Amino acid sequence: MAEIAEGGSGGGHKGGKKRAKKQSTRIDMTPMVDLAFLLLTFFVLTSTFSKPKSMELTFPVEPPPGSPPPPAVKNGITMLLTKDDRIFYYEGEFRPKDDEKGPKTKLAELNFAPSSLHKYLADKNKWAQDEIQKLNDRLKKKEIPDTTHKRLVKEIKANKIAPTILIKTDDQATYKNVVDVIDELNINLVGKYVVVDILKPEYDLIQENLKGVQP
Repeated sequence: MAEIAEGGSGGGHKGGKKRAKKQSTRIDMTPMVDLAFLLLTFFVLTSTFSKPKSMELTFPVEPPPGSPPPPAVKNGITMLLTKDDRIFYYEGEFRPKDDEKGPKTKLAELNFAPSSLHKYLADKNKWAQDEIQKLNDRLKKKEIPDTTHKRLVKEIKANKIAPTILIKTDDQATYKNVVDVIDELNINLVGKYVVVDILKPEYDLIQENLKGVQP
């Protein structure tokens, strides 16, 4: 609290004039310090500290011993990530050699340029993107509620005709490349993707391409 201290008159009457008394002000800062600590405590208790960023990844359940081989994935696209930011891929079922179902699998290659991986996924998932855009327009016009919009978008992404992406990496691929591929999948509204272990024949085929094709 503020206090006013009165000083002396500085002398008696001189020349018939009376001097005004000098006054000094002293401010007590104790309440201010208390208030500062209260505010500091309030902000510490109510502040949100930075949270670690995480990414949701889907891993398939390990089948029990003796189980039959899983059926082929419909509209499946397998992406094989390796060193030097290279992405090999093939569509459909993997065949290590020519058989009655078709010729040996051959790998094609993509990269992280907008005209490569992004365009490829956009073309493959164009049907889902068009359908989701229609739903977005209906939501904007308030023709459907938000809950219905979310449910229908989820159904479109899970549709059988939508592509399913299998992401596999060898021991030379980087974590950053996996994250970049998943980012592109989300940007292009691909709802079905999974990270799985690479097969030995797939790894061998990657090595053949790395030896035969220069980056």
